[in-house]
Amino acid sequence: MNLQELLDKQVDLRGAPAVVAGLSAAGARSVAMRGAIRATSDPCFRIASLTKIFTSTALVQTLRENDVPLSTPAIELLPGLAPDWRADVSLTIEQILGQVSGLRESVDLTTVSALGDGRHALNEAARLVVRAGSDLEPGTTWSYYNGNYFLAGAILAALSGVSYERALKKKLLEPWHLSRTSFDTPRDSVTGWDGPTELPPLGYPRSRRPSGGLWSSVSDLLALGEGLLADRALLEEIRRPRTTPDDPMAYGLGWALGPSGQMYLNGRLPGYLAAMVLVPDKDYVSVLVTNQQRALPSAARVLSDMQQPLTRNDLAAAIERFAA
Repeated sequence: MNLQELLDKQVDLRGAPAVVAGLSAAGARSVAMRGAIRATSDPCFRIASLTKIFTSTALVQTLRENDVPLSTPAIELLPGLAPDWRADVSLTIEQILGQVSGLRESVDLTTVSALGDGRHALNEAARLVVRAGSDLEPGTTWSYYNGNYFLAGAILAALSGVSYERALKKKLLEPWHLSRTSFDTPRDSVTGWDGPTELPPLGYPRSRRPSGGLWSSVSDLLALGEGLLADRALLEEIRRPRTTPDDPMAYGLGWALGPSGQMYLNGRLPGYLAAMVLVPDKDYVSVLVTNQQRALPSAARVLSDMQQPLTRNDLAAAIERFAA
């Protein structure tokens, strides 16, 4: 069954205004679409928490370029936050990216959003996170917390000497030719829907951007996956589990890890859903984006069916359960 057939057989996706799925197998790409999309277009969708894999990739690259180990305590790279640091001072960059930080998860999105869009907004979000302190010893327990990636974005900016947005562009988007990926709303962006309701355009606060602020397209998401597959040292660092057998899932740096070495995640925002799977040992990348936020079960089924001939694993429940 080809990609278009897999997409078409999912009944719950037929009501989605726009769906695009893409596959890269050993560098050979195929794309399938449903809804009101021109066959020649490469539309941009909000990708929500898939932004985290951009942040993680750029930060790991930057650490490597500067000979800074992932085991470096984060406070050493954010000395300006030291007077407010109530978190465990041994907390490392690796533990932050791996969502095993043990941080107290008391900084909610409303509070962070109120910091606005000024040039210090992200740094102040990071300050709130470390000021809240720790609940657990770092490295002992996995827990998904956007505050980890506010910190990661602030570290990327500090290491690069420029804003987080400029660092991401300089370290990843430009070198990897990801020209369809941006924090600015593109002219050909796809409008989001919640069921039958069209949603008004929503902003995304600068203070939260490292955790979920990007727009992107299927072509750029496939290119990101292909770039990771091409840099095996980078890939192996990112896919190495940072969790324990007692954690609810295996997790690397920004990615959940499947039973046959798959890397997967999904992200949701009002009106949008994006999900992605890599099977590194098979040189395989797949992605699905849609502007219907209720489409997660069907999207998970499509992505699982796409990779199942390679792995013999049904990943649908795992992709759906990882509801970022």
